[in-house]
This record gives sequence, C-alpha cells and structure tokens, in this order.
Amino acid sequence: MELIIFDCDGTLVDSEFLCNLAMEQQLAEMGFKVDAAELTIEYRGVSLAKIMSSLEARLATTFPSNFETEYRLKVLSLFDEHLKPNEGVVELIESLTIPFCIASSGPRKKIEHALKVTGLDKYFKDNIFSAHEVGSWKPDPGLFLHAAETMKVDPANCYVVEDSLVGLQAANNAKMKCVYYAPEETEKSPLASLQAKHMSELIGKLI
Repeated sequence: MELIIFDCDGTLVDSEFLCNLAMEQQLAEMGFKVDAAELTIEYRGVSLAKIMSSLEARLATTFPSNFETEYRLKVLSLFDEHLKPNEGVVELIESLTIPFCIASSGPRKKIEHALKVTGLDKYFKDNIFSAHEVGSWKPDPGLFLHAAETMKVDPANCYVVEDSLVGLQAANNAKMKCVYYAPEETEKSPLASLQAKHMSELIGKLI
C-alpha cells in the first residue's frame, strides 16, 4: 500500500455520540425528544443533509433556516469540552511509514477543529479532504478518489480506515481496500479487508 485514508468522525476521534448529542439538544429546543445513542446507531457516517431530511420527515416538521448553524455551534462546544482521539490512534499514526490523510464528510472547519482539540492536527497538516469541498458524499467514491488523485496514488494502492458502513461502501466503490474500525461489532463485515476493535490492532498491518 502507498496511502492510508482515514475517516475522521468516529474513526480518529470519538465524536459520533457528541455530534448526535448536539442534535438531541437542538431538537429538544424545538420540543422534540430524541435519543443521542439511538441517533448514533441509525445515522453513523450519514451526511448531515440526509440526517436532517430524515428527521424532518420522521418528526413531521420543517427545520428553521438557522437550524444547521445552531447545531454546528453546539457540536464545536461539545468538542471543546469532551472530544478525545480514539484509543490507539496516536500509536497507530506514529507507526506508519507511508503517507496518510483524512477524507471526511464533515466541513473543513469541523475537521480542523476536531484535530486541533485532540492534538492530531500536527500529524495531518494540509492533508485534509472534505466532502463539502468536493461535492461528493459517501457512499459515493468521489471523495476518496479525489484524495488519492491529489496525493498522487493509484486507488488500488490505498487503504481506507472507516467506522461506518457507508464509508466502507464508498471505499469499495473506489476499488480501495478498507479497514472497518468497529469496537462494538462481533460479526465481520464482508465489505472490509480488515476489521479491528482497537486501533492498536492495525499497527504493522496497513502495508
């Protein structure tokens, strides 16, 4: 392999629950009761636009024009208070001997904030790719293909590390090998070349 492409939310950083907690808080302000843990299970890896559309249909409502802005501010605040790298991430990154980057569905501001809060920013610098800048969201392969092209690596020589099924689908659609980081899963996903419950399990295997 010549390039490792990391997802960010839920893969490098423990952010999935925090993002959904922000959604729980945002909806509570509108009088709706949802559970952050349930949202995390249902919408892992899904773009915010699709999540909002799904919730509007479920709750039979239309979100106000400032909904996304207010939601994202809550996310940033929760990140400042609680966000951490997933266990073993630093050790894995420091063990890598080939180039690596991030390809995330989140906007660049969110990605960079998460990296800064967790101290991971020094490892990635400018090697960050956002679906918002490419106009392609998982499971479409466009984001991963853009990352590989920019990093000048053939897709067949890339490993994608993901925590969501839509991310694995995107990697498969890009004809890349993929790792399923799934701390809670007991069954192996047929979409993944490797599967791990802890990031340290991948040390020495992404070659």
